[in-house]
This record gives sequence, C-alpha cells and structure tokens, in this order.
Amino acid sequence: MLEALTAFLQSTAFAHITLGNIIMYIIAIALIYIAIEKEAEPLLLIPIAFGIILANIPPDVTGILNPPSENSPGGLLWYLQQGLTLGIYPPLIFLGIGALTDFSFILSYPITIFLGGAAQIGIFVTFIVARFLGFSLKQAASIGIIGGADGPTSIYITSKFAPELLSIIAISAYSYIALIPVLQPAVSKLLTTKEERRIRMKPPRKVTKTEKILFSLLTTVIVAFIVPKALPLIGMLMFGNLLKEAGVVKRLVEAASRYILDTVTILLCISVGASARADIFLTPQSLMIFGMGALAFIVAISCGIFFAKILNLFLKDKVNPLIGAAGVSAVPDSARVSQKIAQEEDPTNFILMHAMGPNVAGVIGSAVAAGIFLSIIK
Repeated sequence: MLEALTAFLQSTAFAHITLGNIIMYIIAIALIYIAIEKEAEPLLLIPIAFGIILANIPPDVTGILNPPSENSPGGLLWYLQQGLTLGIYPPLIFLGIGALTDFSFILSYPITIFLGGAAQIGIFVTFIVARFLGFSLKQAASIGIIGGADGPTSIYITSKFAPELLSIIAISAYSYIALIPVLQPAVSKLLTTKEERRIRMKPPRKVTKTEKILFSLLTTVIVAFIVPKALPLIGMLMFGNLLKEAGVVKRLVEAASRYILDTVTILLCISVGASARADIFLTPQSLMIFGMGALAFIVAISCGIFFAKILNLFLKDKVNPLIGAAGVSAVPDSARVSQKIAQEEDPTNFILMHAMGPNVAGVIGSAVAAGIFLSIIK
C-alpha cells in the first residue's frame, strides 16, 4: 500500500515542481492582476499568463509540450506553438489589424509618415546597444524590435532569428505596450514645453475612397520591392485594409477583424506564455533584455518627439510634438495617450486624428524594420 502511494505521488506534478516554477506562477498571477485590475492589455496579458501557468506545471509529467513521437501524438501546446515556429500567427494578426485600421490619417497629412519612421530609431539604437552587450546579430535584432511597440512583429522576427529568446522578448514587448499610459506621458512631458503641448493643428482633410484603395495596393508593391522580406507582414496588413476600404466584402472584413484576429490572438498569446518555462525565462540574460526593452520604448518615443520639433523649425503650420510620441505602433493606445496629454493642457485641443497618422505609420515602420533585419542578417 505504501509503495503504491509513493508511486502515485511520484507521478504527480508535486514531486517535480521547482522554485523556478513557483516564481513563474507568481509572475503569471501578477500579469493577470494587472490585466484585470488596471485593464492593461487584458486581451493579451491574460492568455499569456495562462500559458505561463500551463507550461510551468512540470511538462515532464503533463507531456503538454512534448513533440510527437512513435509512441505519442505529442502535447497540445507543442502543436499550438507551431504557429509561432513557422511564422503563421503574426501575419494573420496583421491581416486583422489591417481590416481595423484607417490609413486616411496618413493620407490627409503625409508628413506624419516621417514621424512614425523617426520613432523606429529606437529599434536600431537598441540593436546597437544589445550588440555591444554581447548578444549575437540575430539576438540583437530581435531585442531591438521591441522598440517598435509591435508585439506580432517582435514575435515574427524572434521566431526566425532567436527562438530561444521568444518568451522574454514577447512578454517584454507586450508588457511595455501595456505600460504605454505610464511611459509615454512621463517622456512626453519631460521633452516638451507647455506651449508645445498646446499647439493646435488644422483639421485633417477628407480622404477619398480611391486614395485609400490605391494606398493599400501601392504600399504593398513599393515596400515589397524595396524590402522583400517584409512582404508577409506588410502584404497581409494591406490586404486586410483593402478588404475594409473596398466596402463590398463586409463578411470578409468581419471575419478578419473579429473571428480570425481574436482566435489567432488567443493561440499566439497562449503559445508565447507556454514558451516561458522557468529554466528559460529566469536568467540574468532575461533581465538584460527586459531592461533594453524599456530603453527601446523610451528612445522610440523621444525620437518621435524630437523629429516633430525639428519639423517645426521649417513648417509654417506647426506640429504638436505630442503626436511624434505616438509614432510607436501601439495602435490606438499611444495616439489616445497623446490626446489625453494635450487636453490636460487645453481641454479644447483635439489632436487624436493627427496622432493616429504617426501611430499607424509606426505599424508599417516596424514591419519594414523587421524586413531590413531579415534581409541583411544571415
């Protein structure tokens, strides 16, 4: 009887749990708390946190992460993670984002494209810093993409370049996206004056349907010819947008923007969380990456603001520098934060539509930056 009881206990997860697993449970609970109580990216953080819990119930016992073998079909999470490994989930998410995104803000005020581009400097600065700290070229590129504030792009390039860093980079990216309401106001207020935050901008012009459709088509072709490796992301983003702007395929738009996007988001986030096993996540290297993620965000926001200030030296109609901070591609959160900061100084000042220009330009910019890395780093 005692032997049978001992054998049973050895078959349970209790006999295999480690201190690292317990720490990961605490991290997961913290993420769930932040997502629910603070309403910080709950659609992302809750499935990521649950994935962390699933992966840190000792997988040697559950078999949930096991690849298929002659004697076993493999674990559930192994199959879900193939969407990350094969680079399937991020382009599908871009399809849904495209179906939800209005690019008329860029077309009505094209100069905002450059503000979105300036914010991507954070990617390349962080890439240089990571390389200086001893990370390989591929690892440094994966870390740098965190500065784009674009979770799917970070996952896409990391899955190809540095899958061993996937969990920490993905969680860093989404954690800092959730912290946009904290980081962006602090940096914006530090780098702008009260007068600059009060700058009013002219209302954006009305953009025609033809312009929107041509934008989707031309952006796909031009970007693909210049940076071919960016096509999986840019192509799906613009395809989703074309469906939206065509106006005759509402069922496809609904499928892309709701059913596909929501389903793939769940699968992607659970897969990301499941890659955060204690033995991989709890390392000094992970802390360094988390720190560089903060650097990437701060530099990206700062560069967008500084470029807006530079433009104001030459423009007759001044740009509110706060919209430069929205150049990170956390759509639409960073644009809303810019609007909130502006209204704190002047409740009648509305810059949200202008801030959406750099915001959606940042989505394109981060995908192009990823394509550049994929093209030049072998």
